[in-house]
Amino acid sequence: MSNIRVIVAEDHATVREGLKLIINAQSDMEVVADAEDGRTAIELAQKLQPDVALMDISMPGLNGLKATAKLKECCPEVHVLALTRHKDDGYLQQMLKAGASGYVLKQSPPVELLHAIRAVANGGKYLDPALAGKVMGRYSGRSSVIKEGGTEMSDREIEVLRMVAWGHSNKEIASHLDLSVKTIEVHKANAMKKLGMASRIDIVRYAVLQGWLQDT
Repeated sequence: MSNIRVIVAEDHATVREGLKLIINAQSDMEVVADAEDGRTAIELAQKLQPDVALMDISMPGLNGLKATAKLKECCPEVHVLALTRHKDDGYLQQMLKAGASGYVLKQSPPVELLHAIRAVANGGKYLDPALAGKVMGRYSGRSSVIKEGGTEMSDREIEVLRMVAWGHSNKEIASHLDLSVKTIEVHKANAMKKLGMASRIDIVRYAVLQGWLQDT
């Protein structure tokens, strides 16, 4: 059986080299290339067609969320495994929606990373044990955030979230959109519920991943 071929996308050189050592030490795996940003990772995936793309979420240029979505469009056979220190449900949900097959934390022991790589390479799904209980407890008994084929946010809800992320108050948003403050509060609450958000910080983090704060 051939080795599991892995691309490592991580912007910190020290972490990237450490990951390569851990993976290459396995008899059934090999790192065929590494990238320091999402755009390079996509180019390498198109050229090398690896089994697994190990994708950091927070990277300059093209972050892991957008890179995952683009990679799955051009290379659907490549399995994406998110590697991050973020425990937030929002990050998890958005990476899964973008097409990631697994989600593992940098804080977890190396053995979890290796389990995850093997699982997604074989066409399975993997969720870091440190998150599994939390996610199941939070989402059991109710629908989760945006799902494939599920409820999507309306254009107005997105517009309101964008303005919140940019630092505008409900009153300022209401004035700009010529709506009542109460209506803005409803749109904001609905959007946050759909995305599983609990605070303004969650909105800003989501906005960063979506690239909203880079808009001119």
